[in-house]
Amino acid sequence: MEGTVLTDTLPLLTNDSSTNDSINKLPIDTISYQWFDLALAWLDTTECTSNGVIYELPDSVYKARLKELPFTIEVPYNQVVRNYINRYIKGYKRLAALNRKAEYYFPIFEDILCQYDLPYELCYMAVIESALNPSARSKMGAAGIWQFMPSTGKIYGLEINSLVDERMDPIKSTEAACKYLKTLYNIFEDWNLAIAAYNCGSGNVNKAIHRAGKKDFWSIYPYLPQETRSYLPIFIAAAYAMNYAEDHGICPASLDISMRTDTIQTKERVHLEQISAVLDIPLDELRRLNPQYTRNLIPGGEKNYTLCLPIEKAGLYIDHKDTIMAHRADELVNNRREEVTMTPKSVSSGKVTIYTIKSGDTLSAIAKKFHVSVKQIKQWNGMKSDNIRAGRTLRIGG
Repeated sequence: MEGTVLTDTLPLLTNDSSTNDSINKLPIDTISYQWFDLALAWLDTTECTSNGVIYELPDSVYKARLKELPFTIEVPYNQVVRNYINRYIKGYKRLAALNRKAEYYFPIFEDILCQYDLPYELCYMAVIESALNPSARSKMGAAGIWQFMPSTGKIYGLEINSLVDERMDPIKSTEAACKYLKTLYNIFEDWNLAIAAYNCGSGNVNKAIHRAGKKDFWSIYPYLPQETRSYLPIFIAAAYAMNYAEDHGICPASLDISMRTDTIQTKERVHLEQISAVLDIPLDELRRLNPQYTRNLIPGGEKNYTLCLPIEKAGLYIDHKDTIMAHRADELVNNRREEVTMTPKSVSSGKVTIYTIKSGDTLSAIAKKFHVSVKQIKQWNGMKSDNIRAGRTLRIGG
């Protein structure tokens, strides 16, 4: 089938000819592939070559293969879907990288999707959101593997501050995404619409439904924001490409880092460089496994924080905990002052002011007025107590 010219007739997903024209005329570049190159992160694709890659197949093959996917969510086929499938296949190195990264991230997603009773195929949303890169950040301020904006992330329980950004935590951000997707599905009772709403918001989808007079993605398609029109087709294309990559002659990329991990709960303030040095784990790998610690510092305190480690190092962390905590502690961890003493502005030596105490004055108020300390006033005036009396004078300066 290699090199076969496309001859099958493309299906039309609606009886509305204007909608068909809108779908089939949509340019392929309507959605930004800002994370596509990030798929290559951490992976070796030097052995991935174009030799043997099958770039295009008849439409009947694509339709049949999509139909065979064990999905609850409807994944129909049309011209736009085919264009994006071809885009993934032509980027065979990126697709090889995505499939290898999916071996690490998809089991995490699937466990949580199961807990929330959601379709497993929602995993592919993370592919188009971030190319499975938990450290991805958009120009608009969205971040993480599921690309949450800060306000939405906080609504769904994610901690976001200067040291911790749980939008980048693969487990916690997936839990937040599941809650959000469940909310959207309860609104629309249709997964295609819920997926579209994840991209552009439920308000925009409701407006499109009102304008179209129908409650179906392909019917409201022309009325959606331009980027959202491509969102579901790319979701379908990613699902196809990642499931049938090997049928197109594309094998997963090689990965030199640990795929088997374990997690530890800690309330200790610890720096990733301490762990890296004592347990001999490359710092870059620790960052990859714990991307939520944006300054490489687990803050500690009353809350339990999660530390993800290669499985063979988890026990060693417990055994060498004291050594880890002591390693460069003053430099990396204990460099935050709990209290500082402000040096008061003193009156110049040799310059003395005689102040007459007024009714209602206190020693601290007078000290504040002259930018000196109570201790200094008492020294200058030979005072043993803080008691003062109206009408008496005080020497300020010495």
